Amino acid sequence: MPGRVGQEENKDLATIRRFEAAGLRAWPAETVAYDGTWVVRLTAGHPAKRLNSINPLDPGDDRDLEQRIDRARGQFEAYGRTLTFRISPLSAAAISRHLDKTGWSTLGTSLVMALDLDQAVLVEAMDQIPLKDRKRFVNATLKVHGYEDKLRAGLSRVIGAIRPDTGLFVLEDGDEPVATAICVRDGVLAGFFEIATRPAWRGKGFGRRVLLSALKWARSHGAEKAWLQVEADNHAAVRLYRALGFREIYRYHYRQPPEAAEEGEGE
Repeated sequence: MPGRVGQEENKDLATIRRFEAAGLRAWPAETVAYDGTWVVRLTAGHPAKRLNSINPLDPGDDRDLEQRIDRARGQFEAYGRTLTFRISPLSAAAISRHLDKTGWSTLGTSLVMALDLDQAVLVEAMDQIPLKDRKRFVNATLKVHGYEDKLRAGLSRVIGAIRPDTGLFVLEDGDEPVATAICVRDGVLAGFFEIATRPAWRGKGFGRRVLLSALKWARSHGAEKAWLQVEADNHAAVRLYRALGFREIYRYHYRQPPEAAEEGEGE
């Protein structure tokens, strides 16, 4: 029996590594550096924590923590960013123990959820052709999310740096953009980002419609599994994703030093 438990743990870690690698490719940071198996991501043009964080990718890599954290601190200071860890199941337990001991705060938990596309019910999905105009999509995203205009250039650069096949989806009510989604198809995986509905249009099915269209596009382009990341306290979004068949795969959260004020536009 112990052998079977170990096999299951290895299988789970392999699955998590697969999604983590896809996430790094799908939402690229401006600069990426490696310290052992820690991936240090920094982005001058966008403050999101997922673009400005240390991502440990091996549960066995817990050597020289104080020295490596000090080294990373200098890198983050050079970018004017708060030193941030993104803690997933791939992070060594000793890292969390060290951060606990030194008083680091824990920020919001997010879920990684996945859906087998051969089981997805897409009969009501519209056939929607993704936008080719990145500027138009970015303009729509700023309105839908309520982002400040200063994020325009940085968001455009992040989207422009995505290398896998990408679909940009906007749903409009008249001339007004009301819901957005990005689908990044990386082999058989399709990752979803910037999913949102403008506050005044929420509860009317627009988010569901744009996501179904993007899922249909992903399946028609060869994807077999869809995945996304959502903050655990975004209960309306979690309910929607579960209703569409998404199931939780794992969770992650962020850590910042005690002297730091929380920084970053959400995820």
